[in-house]
Amino acid sequence: MSDTCKRDKKPSSQAPSPPFRQPGRGPYGKPAPAPERRYGRPAPSQPGERQPARRDARPAPVPEHCYGRPAPSRPDRERQPARRDARPVPVPERRYGRPALPQQHRKPEPILSQDARRAALLVLHRVLQDGAYASLSLDEIFANMRLSQQDKRLTAVIVYKTIEDLIKLDYALDQFLKDAQALNIRVRNILRLSACQILLMDKIPDFAAVNEAVELTRASGFEDMTGLVNGVLRSLIRQKDALAWPAREDPNYLSVTHSIPQWLLGIFLASYPEDTALQIIAYRNPDHATVVRRNRILVRQEEFDALLRRKVWDLSPGVLEGVYRVKGASDIGRDLDFQGGKFSIQSEGSMAAVLALAPTPGMTVLDCCAAPGGKTCLIAEMMQNTGRVYAWDIHEHRVNLIYAQAERLRLYNIRPAVRDAVIYQERFEGTMDAVLLDAPCSGTGVMDNKPDIKYRLTREGLDELVALQADLLDTVSRYLKPGGVLVYATCSLLPAENEAQIASFLRRHTDFAMDELPAGFPDVFRPHQRTHGLQLLPHRDGVDGFFIARMRKARHD
Repeated sequence: MSDTCKRDKKPSSQAPSPPFRQPGRGPYGKPAPAPERRYGRPAPSQPGERQPARRDARPAPVPEHCYGRPAPSRPDRERQPARRDARPVPVPERRYGRPALPQQHRKPEPILSQDARRAALLVLHRVLQDGAYASLSLDEIFANMRLSQQDKRLTAVIVYKTIEDLIKLDYALDQFLKDAQALNIRVRNILRLSACQILLMDKIPDFAAVNEAVELTRASGFEDMTGLVNGVLRSLIRQKDALAWPAREDPNYLSVTHSIPQWLLGIFLASYPEDTALQIIAYRNPDHATVVRRNRILVRQEEFDALLRRKVWDLSPGVLEGVYRVKGASDIGRDLDFQGGKFSIQSEGSMAAVLALAPTPGMTVLDCCAAPGGKTCLIAEMMQNTGRVYAWDIHEHRVNLIYAQAERLRLYNIRPAVRDAVIYQERFEGTMDAVLLDAPCSGTGVMDNKPDIKYRLTREGLDELVALQADLLDTVSRYLKPGGVLVYATCSLLPAENEAQIASFLRRHTDFAMDELPAGFPDVFRPHQRTHGLQLLPHRDGVDGFFIARMRKARHD
């Protein structure tokens, strides 16, 4: 793919002359096209004219009565003669001015379709057993299964809620399982999904959750386990208001209450004052809005404000000036203004990292670990499509995302490339005015949006991340010119990846020092600056948990 975007050809200024037509013929004497089909039926060739019946036409489907039951057939619309021995049918009791349904028809419609329940189970299994990312798994499932928008929304809600409170749900279910460890993992995941609906989701009736769980167990090939699933969930319903939860003095109390692994809980309690640590682990984002910002190249702020006001979205101002939080937009990616490059989706924490870098027109900038390209594009916009922005990522398919972003936003100063940033590139030494390293990290700052992070992360994995971050800092710092700026950022809340990482780097590289935040950095975040960087906390600052450290390389005298 080229570095510049392809430009559309300009349309001709002369409109083509209308083609010659004959009666009953199409353009240029060709046979007229068949009448348009609407709602699956052929349209009449002329107004009021009915099409003859097809010889191979299928008989019309039997109309359905309420709740999917077939209605009695009525050939030629004639009433069937009444049986002499037939008893009169009792009229159902009227309620609220409407005839009540017969008792046998009072069966609720399913909360989720069969396919939606299967989708939720499949995603949960991939996340908990295969270590997959919940968001990516949901996207893949939705792309391959035909689900309504309502089913997609409910599937995502149930999956995320189940993962978010997994430890609490397991603690409740284990009270009704004789041998929880021996239970098939797929059956256990069915119980988890259903327990989530029963204990944590008021809008789903308990009996519907049980029935759906039994049917899902049967459809998954575990016919012999349907009795266990039914019994456990009915017991949970009967005793859900009297479950035995851990007492406050119990060592498992905080872990179960907030569904956080014990080892990770210990790190938070050791790293922050107790009240702050408790607020961090208890935080649940009530908003889950999508943050949008304007394209600084194509749209002025007042135009952006007016553009969003014209849309049927629930808008509220973001923490940062000029950005908005959007709710009620089912798929912003299909919005024509988004596709036309007028605005982007980006978290405010990642915007703050770019504002800390403060790129200016004409600079040469390196964005390491750049995919999917949100920060890269904001850098390019702040540089007014001048200079050059190198954007590296280790995965080719993710680099393609950067290309796509740049093309959509009409940014021509971006140079994406497939490169492992930890491997030194000699030809780039001392060539960069600024380097942004948004390093791979634990992701603990976005646990409220991605709860599967809590269970994917391990002590060993954290140690490996800290070592990788140190190697990346050592490598990319060599690309800076004297006087150049290095910004290190993570979406982590753990000091080992943040303040301690920067303190260690400065001890190894005495030619670097902490630098003041630039004038354009948001004032609302400045009070959180500490000796070795700035830490944003979701519960306090209303944004993703981000760490940002701005350093400068010494000039040669």
